[in-house]
Amino acid sequence: MIGEHIRALRESNDVLLRQLAAQLEIDQAMLSKMERSERSFKREHIDVLAKIFKQPKKDLLTMWLADKILKTAKSEKFTKEALRLAIDNV
Repeated sequence: MIGEHIRALRESNDVLLRQLAAQLEIDQAMLSKMERSERSFKREHIDVLAKIFKQPKKDLLTMWLADKILKTAKSEKFTKEALRLAIDNV
């Protein structure tokens, strides 16, 4: 989710993978994996990405957090029930 969105932002803004990786202070291979959702972005990356792409930080943080939740819960048997319970308690 967040990885695909960042890739789309990067490509629509004509930013090369190596350029964005340098701004995030990570290597190109790591950023490539993050865009493919094989690795996760760190919380501090979201702040930098929001500034670079002039995106609302709230939107990117929401996507980032949703990704984290889904990666943790998606393969569990009672995911929907657990998410409903969590929402009720937020």
